[in-house]
Amino acid sequence: MLTIWGHENSVNVKKVLWCAAELDLTFNAIPAGGIHGKVKEPLFLSLNPNGLVPCLQDDENDLVLWESNTIVRYMAAKYGQSTWLLADASVRATAEKWMDWTLSSLAPALEPLLINAAQVKANPRDQKLINAGIKRCELLFDIAENALAKQSYFSGDGFGIGDIPIGCYAYHWFNMDIRRKPRTHLQHWYDAVSARPAFQSRVMIPLA
Repeated sequence: MLTIWGHENSVNVKKVLWCAAELDLTFNAIPAGGIHGKVKEPLFLSLNPNGLVPCLQDDENDLVLWESNTIVRYMAAKYGQSTWLLADASVRATAEKWMDWTLSSLAPALEPLLINAAQVKANPRDQKLINAGIKRCELLFDIAENALAKQSYFSGDGFGIGDIPIGCYAYHWFNMDIRRKPRTHLQHWYDAVSARPAFQSRVMIPLA
C-alpha cells in the first residue's frame, strides 16, 4: 500500500498526485500541510524531519521518501518502466534535467510571482516584484520554447516525468492575469498536457 501525505493544492503535492494518476496507482491519501496541519506532529516528523509535504510511504518496500521530484522518479521507475523508458539512461537524463531545471530555475522565479499575482487578495500587490518575476520567467520560458522546437515534450518524443514538474508550474503561469509573450511550441505542449485527464483532475485546481 502506498500512502501520500499532502494537500492537493500544493504545487509539489500536485506533481506526486498527477504522477500517481497517470500510472493509475491506488494509494491512501492523508491530508497534511496548510490548513490540515499534521506536519509538525511527532508521527509526521518521524517520516519527514523537514516537516514538509509531500511525503510517500511504500509499505511493500518499507520505504519513506520526501522531495516531490524524487517521489515522482521513484513511482515512475517502479510502475512506469514500460511507458516512460526509465531503463534507458539517455532518455531518463533527458527528462530528469528538466525536472531539476524546474526546481532550480523556474520555481524560484515563479513562486514569488504566484504569491503576489495569484494569492494576495486583501493586501496590496508588489507590482515591482511582479514585473521582475514576469521578466525572469519570460527568459526561462524562452529556453523551454527553444527545446520544444526540437522535441514534442520535455521528456523527448512522448510524455514522461520531465513534463510533470514544469507542467504544474505552467498551469499557474498560463492562468495568471498577466500579459505573456506568445510561444507556439510551449503553447502546443501545454495544450497537449492540459488535455490529459490526470492533469485536469490533479493539477487544474487553485493554489492554497
